[in-house]
Amino acid sequence: MKKDVSCVKKGKESAIFEAALKAIKKKGYHKARMSDISKEAGISYGLVYHYFKSKEDLFDAILNRWWDGLFQLMADISNGEDNVHKKLMQIIYYFLDTYQTNPELVNIFITEISRSTTNLTNTRLGLFKKFISLVEAMITDGQKEEILRMDFKARYLTYIFLGSLETFISAMVLVDQNIKGDKQKERIAQSIFEVFLNGAKSQKENKHSAVSNS
Repeated sequence: MKKDVSCVKKGKESAIFEAALKAIKKKGYHKARMSDISKEAGISYGLVYHYFKSKEDLFDAILNRWWDGLFQLMADISNGEDNVHKKLMQIIYYFLDTYQTNPELVNIFITEISRSTTNLTNTRLGLFKKFISLVEAMITDGQKEEILRMDFKARYLTYIFLGSLETFISAMVLVDQNIKGDKQKERIAQSIFEVFLNGAKSQKENKHSAVSNS
């Protein structure tokens, strides 16, 4: 019986969550109402408040799904032995994979947080800073290994990498462009990575590439 109740609860929470994604994407965070979400979910207005005490609470639950997945990826990367090239590619693929499987989640992250300061509370800003710091540490390691160039600060390379990734995803979100299959996703990932790397690659790496290609 307890298992059945737990399954029902998770089912209701999931329905509310998915309805919130659709409602917020459609109307924006400030215009979407809890009544819109309850209607989208096919659940009574009062029951929505039973699971989420406020719209802000529900909004944070949406954002936490994004950050939890991303920080788990960063932890896995940190514990792995891949070089900086593969680590950066994994970050690119996280953004693209999430956009492919859950475009509403990425849409909300881009339009309501990444490209808007209105909803950027200190707590939410802190998560951004944490992520940037983790990527910067990764870039720094790449410089120490002489894979990435040393004449730019790791912070600057971090901003360039994340900026190009975020801008590309933002453009796809704004024109509502879908990723049509894994082949297109791979081409996008390689494009973002190569454009960044060709400017960030160390002179030693450039010489090595020139010798390899000769």
